[in-house]
Amino acid sequence: MFAAVMKAKLPAESRLHGYVKPGDFLDCYRVQSTLPALVAARIIVDFPPWAKALVALRGILTAPFGLLNDGPGDSNSKLGPFPVEHSSDTEVVAGFNDKHLDFRVSVFSAADQVSLATWVRPHNIGGRGYLAAIMPFHILIARNALGRVAAAPSPTVGAA
Repeated sequence: MFAAVMKAKLPAESRLHGYVKPGDFLDCYRVQSTLPALVAARIIVDFPPWAKALVALRGILTAPFGLLNDGPGDSNSKLGPFPVEHSSDTEVVAGFNDKHLDFRVSVFSAADQVSLATWVRPHNIGGRGYLAAIMPFHILIARNALGRVAAAPSPTVGAA
């Protein structure tokens, strides 16, 4: 499943460029796919059971520190646990700010490719430690998510 997933540069048109400053974390992966951004984003946040277990474990381990598990509760539009900040035909940006770090994910669809990018700005040593601790899991989940996007059937034109 991972063979089709490639490390990539953030698409030039992505809104995440407006966030990135020196010292921030940014990664991006892409696959061949004609899925629209929102459809791909919904596949991405439909985590497999093993990833749901990791997210649940994260919630248990971070609860004593008062970290948010699914973003602010006042968001009107969410993609999985993440509040949606922007949604268009080509890009969905979701995420939130927490006391240890700010993060956003972008699902960008153009030119028969879907990209998944993650931007993180740690605020303190806790944020940097958290980012380092979750990095292997982040990479595994991101690559798995895009593998599922690549395997999803493409929309057919003129289908009834």
